[in-house]
Formats: sequence, C-alpha cells, structure tokens
Amino acid sequence: MYFYKIVKALASIIFRIAFRINIRGKNNIPEDGKLILCSNHISLLDPIMLAIAVPRPINFMAKKELFESKILGKLISKLGAFPVDRDGSDLSAIRISLKTLKEDKVLGIFPEGTRVKEPNLNTVKAGIGLIAIKSKSPVIPIYIDSKYNIFGKVTIKIGKPIYFDEYHGQKLGTEHYKDISKNIMQSIYLLKNI
Repeated sequence: MYFYKIVKALASIIFRIAFRINIRGKNNIPEDGKLILCSNHISLLDPIMLAIAVPRPINFMAKKELFESKILGKLISKLGAFPVDRDGSDLSAIRISLKTLKEDKVLGIFPEGTRVKEPNLNTVKAGIGLIAIKSKSPVIPIYIDSKYNIFGKVTIKIGKPIYFDEYHGQKLGTEHYKDISKNIMQSIYLLKNI
C-alpha cells in the first residue's frame, strides 16, 4: 500500500489546487474492519476524489474496459482496483469483493455501474446488495456533488454506516438483493440535500 499512499498524496496536492474540495462526515468512516463504500457516479474523477476523501486505502471495483490498456490496467491494479463485467453477473468480481472484505479491507463500488447525471434507481445492479449481505459488511453511502469545473467546488458527503443484520441467515433471491441495492442508492441520493 506504499504505492497507493504516494499516488494518493500526489493526487491530493494536484486536485486540491484544481478544485475546492469540501469533505463532510469523514468521522463516519470506521478506522478498521471490513467496509463497503458506495457512491453516486458522475465523472471519471470520482474514484480519485473518494481516495482523497477517505483516510483508508480503497479497493475499487472498476469496469473491465479500463484494464484493456496494459499501462492503465497495471497502474490501477497496483492501486488495488479489479475488473468487473458490467453486462452480466461477474462471479469473479464478486469473489474478489468477498475476499477483499474478508481481509478487513475497504471495497469501493459505484452501484449504478456507470456514470449517471440524473438519479435513477432502476440503473442499480443487484450485486452490491448481494456482496453486502454475503460479506456481512456495513455500507457507507457517499454523495459527490460537483460539475468538476476547474477551480470549482467538489463536495463529498459521507453518510453513516448502514447495517443489514436483519437479512443475515435469510434465503434471499435476486429481487431481494436488487431491493437492498436500491435502498443503498436511495441513501446516497438522500445525502444530496443534507
């Protein structure tokens, strides 16, 4: 994670010059233990902003297309990212996610699966609900508010952990996981006006 720290420090300097970054709720991030960060997705810059905002290293689930470039793929892999196929049920990505959480690390996911300009719960994938329940991990909702104009404001609102203890031990299907994912996304959207 030494490489991650160096890249994060450099990115923090550059991005704090380029944008006015305002982080709220940083104290909602537990200092240790497994954790899933879920954020809205408005720009390619979102993962960098989350890495700057969150004190702990984040292992991001990233679209597989980013790994098609050998250089970029190697770089983001060294930063802890791993590929996901957004077009189907990617069992490999789910396995890596569960392994990451079993090691008490932080998993970063954009539940919408792609960049979205307007809130739409129907774009949310069932995978995040499945991962949260199977790993028994708390989820931290995060809302990024910005147009990413140079020298413009970027507000990152970090919500309180969401626990799903009532679902543990239950037999759940795809629709249940989709509903849980929608509830997580709703929690993210609710942070917009706080």
